Amino acid sequence: MKPAGVVRKVDQLGRIVLPKSLRKRYQMNEGDPVEILVQGDHIILERYRPKCVFCGSVEEVNEFKERLICAQCQSDMTDLLRA
Repeated sequence: MKPAGVVRKVDQLGRIVLPKSLRKRYQMNEGDPVEILVQGDHIILERYRPKCVFCGSVEEVNEFKERLICAQCQSDMTDLLRA
C-alpha cells in the first residue's frame, strides 16, 4: 500500500471527499459502490466487486440462495454431490 500524498478531513457526518485525480485514476464514478475494509489499524477503500463466499473469486459470480458463488465453486459442489 503506497500513500497517495493527499490528506482530507472527515466532516461532521463522517464523510471524506476522494480527490478527482484519484477517482479518475481508479475509474470511480458517482454512485459506484465502494467497499470498506479494515486491516489492522488501516481503513482501506476499494471499488466493490461481488466475490464468491467460498474462494473470494470475482470471476463469473452469481447469486445462489442469497449468497454469491463463482462458477468454479458451483461446479465443484455439483461434482461433490454426484460422488
